[in-house]
Amino acid sequence: MSTLRPALLTDHYELTMVSAALRDGTADRRCVFEVFSRRLPAGRRYGVVAGTGRLVDMIRDFRFDADEVDFLRRTGVVDDRAADWLADYRFTGDVDGYAEGELFFPNSPILTVSGGFAECVVLETLVLSVLNHDCAVAAAAARMVTAARGRALIEMGSRRAHEEAAVAAARAAYLAGFRFTSNLAAGQRYGIPTAGTAAHAFTLLHDDEKAAFASQVATLGKDTTLLVDTYDISQGIRNAIEVAGPELRAVRIDSGDLAVIAQQSRELLDSLGATETKIIVSGDLDEYSIASLAAEPVDMYGAGTAVVTGSGAPTAGLVYKLVEVDGRPVVKRSEHKATIGGRKVAVRRHKPTGTATEEIIVPQGVPDRHPNDRLLQRSFVVDGEPVALPTLDESREHLRECLISIPWEGLKLSGGDPAVPVTVVPAT
Repeated sequence: MSTLRPALLTDHYELTMVSAALRDGTADRRCVFEVFSRRLPAGRRYGVVAGTGRLVDMIRDFRFDADEVDFLRRTGVVDDRAADWLADYRFTGDVDGYAEGELFFPNSPILTVSGGFAECVVLETLVLSVLNHDCAVAAAAARMVTAARGRALIEMGSRRAHEEAAVAAARAAYLAGFRFTSNLAAGQRYGIPTAGTAAHAFTLLHDDEKAAFASQVATLGKDTTLLVDTYDISQGIRNAIEVAGPELRAVRIDSGDLAVIAQQSRELLDSLGATETKIIVSGDLDEYSIASLAAEPVDMYGAGTAVVTGSGAPTAGLVYKLVEVDGRPVVKRSEHKATIGGRKVAVRRHKPTGTATEEIIVPQGVPDRHPNDRLLQRSFVVDGEPVALPTLDESREHLRECLISIPWEGLKLSGGDPAVPVTVVPAT
């Protein structure tokens, strides 16, 4: 679990609303909040739902301990009534939403939180913090997986993120189809396969490159990866094969013109009899640079900064909005920020072949169902109690199937319309 207690993610303004609602008697009015994005990040054709599994656990554990309540009371953030309410807080409402690994588009109601106003509004920052981060990473990672065309990827961005965000990012990248992470905490916490090799510092520590390689092979065997670009790449490859033999599992290259170097390295490895030794490349890779290497003899990509920062879109742009009070739809009419009132039900419409054609969203009603429609929302929490959720590997497979289902244009890295159009229709 996170070292940061979920309740500490509450924002000051949420508790301002809780205090006022408790005082005026509106705190328990039955409300529905929805999470959605008004638009996708520039150049994106789909979003990926990620972080739901983490979020459900955090909602379950969302409590204010005595020290936290005392701090809030002492600093005047809340009055005595609100402090007593927080001390007894337990979420007793419902959470429904799109499955982890589901694709989403503008206005898709990916999460619905319903219950009393106060118990729901106090979760806003937690919900958005988790989903905006994980969905952004998963969408970037999914684009990299598509660009890799079946070649393996390793997530290695821990040094470019907050320590807890790094673990969440590794989880989101694995959900999106990355095969490994270098983050051991993610390996322990979520069962994600881990992989990695020595850095340049290990080579520089030794008197020469061969000595460094010999030490690594003696410790880990030939089923390891040697970093060959500390000095001269060609000589590094020769040294690696001389030390480890042609059975060496892989070499990693972290610099230079990777397209040219990959070709030259493959030729050199083959000439040395290391025809089965793999080539791993890394060094500020994103989906575009990975796509540019599609024709080169690269066996695995290592992505760091781009994946953990959402590859230029570090947030998914999700918002958490009140859409219903006591069964009555409510709307925000602000220019460019208007909302659609009422709790939504959504289905994804498909051709008989399985290709997705449209997403239908109905406020306060149920869509007309066609034979190949798929209902998108499912229960995560009922009366405050989490329900059984798919495993991370099951969610990973769900995303793979979703990406197969969208039209091929939706997988392009270039900008364009959302892969699946969304239609909001009146209830029938």
